[in-house]
Formats: sequence, structure tokens, C-alpha cells
Amino acid sequence: MRRIFLGFILTVLVACTGKPSLKDEPLSDRQLNLEDFFAGRTVAYGQFQDVLGTVRRRFEVVINGTWDGKTLTLVEDFIYEDKSTEQRVWTLQKTGPETWEGTAPGVMGVAKGVEQGDTFNWKYTIDLPIPSEDGVPRTMKVTFDDWMWLQADNRLLNIAYMKRFGVDIGAVTIMFEK
Repeated sequence: MRRIFLGFILTVLVACTGKPSLKDEPLSDRQLNLEDFFAGRTVAYGQFQDVLGTVRRRFEVVINGTWDGKTLTLVEDFIYEDKSTEQRVWTLQKTGPETWEGTAPGVMGVAKGVEQGDTFNWKYTIDLPIPSEDGVPRTMKVTFDDWMWLQADNRLLNIAYMKRFGVDIGAVTIMFEK
């Protein structure tokens, strides 16, 4: 009974953690422009931490982006610490001065994003491939609340908060560099 109670308290505390908001006071006068930042080659380094703070997976990703005036295509080639690889191809459409929609294999429905000042917020649900010990491919349906902040002209910080069944399960932190 005590374990159940502690588990409940931990879940409540985790659910109460603060998240960014587009209403937050801007910390810079930089203007993020996704189509400019991601055009060409970008390299990123990241990791997944579970809700208790344990780093579970690290990776490097090389992104090749093309912008044709309306569509931003991002070819992401992941290399994980265990040497496994994955490729994800995003197709993003600029739908307004500050709004985006996008799709990628595994994404359920359409991802939606808002670009404001130096910040971009991107939300979507994906059937995410996860590593398995027996080599049998597995996926997990997770919801991402993805936040990006332009740190410098050539550097973008990304923290993606992950939920499963509406409960926080961890976060992915990534630093993109041109």
C-alpha cells in the first residue's frame, strides 16, 4: 500500500512540473526562422532522460534540409550510442506567418507548430521506434511537446517533453548546430 501511495505522490509531483509557454517573456530579440535555420546541413547532439532524471539514450543526428519556398523537408539520420541507426523524414508546410504543419512516418495525424520570436513550439503524437533486447522491432505511442529556442545564429536548443497516456515519461534535450 505504501508503494502505491508513493507512486501516486510521485505522479502528482511530476504532473505539476512547469513547462514553457509562448506567453513567457522573451529573453532575446532574435527571430527564429525555421526555413533559414534548417536549410542545408545541421548536426545535433541529444539524449533522452526518463521522468526520474536517468539518461536512457544518447544520439547524434545529421539533418539535411531543403526549403522550396513553401515546404521544408528535413532528412534526419540518427546514430545512437549503441551504434543503431534510424532515419526520419519530416515534411513541414508553412501555413501562416508564424504557423507550421508537418508529417513524418509514424506521426499520427498532423504535427502543428507556432514560431514566435526566438521560440518554436511543436506538438505531435508519434508511434516511436524503441530499442528491444531481442531485436524484434517495437514502437511506443508518445506525445511530444517540443520547444526550440534560438541561442545564437548557428545554435538552437530543443527540449521535447514526452507523455504516454497523458503522463510525463521524460524529455529529449538536443542542441542543433549549423
